[in-house]
Amino acid sequence: MDRVTRMASQNAVVVFSKSTCSMSHAIQTFFHERGVHITMTVYTVDELPNGREIERVLTNLVGRGPPIPATFIGGHFVGPTERVMSLHLSGKLVPMLRDAGAL
Repeated sequence: MDRVTRMASQNAVVVFSKSTCSMSHAIQTFFHERGVHITMTVYTVDELPNGREIERVLTNLVGRGPPIPATFIGGHFVGPTERVMSLHLSGKLVPMLRDAGAL
């Protein structure tokens, strides 16, 4: 957990993804289209030596459903794609991104 927390604090927005996951690609595109690409770090867990360990930690954080993609904003766990989209639709995502220095 400590390693994931450190990695999640590396930038304003951190996304843990998989190279074969279409939702990982979609969430990255979503953030890029909003100008977050400069303040976003993407870790592709299936390309990391400790990727399985990271994915287990993310599974525990998510609690249900697939853990990837997992998004952190300002070092805080936001959740998978459905949670990011819910925040966006409710108007809460942009203020979070601003507070984290992503916009």
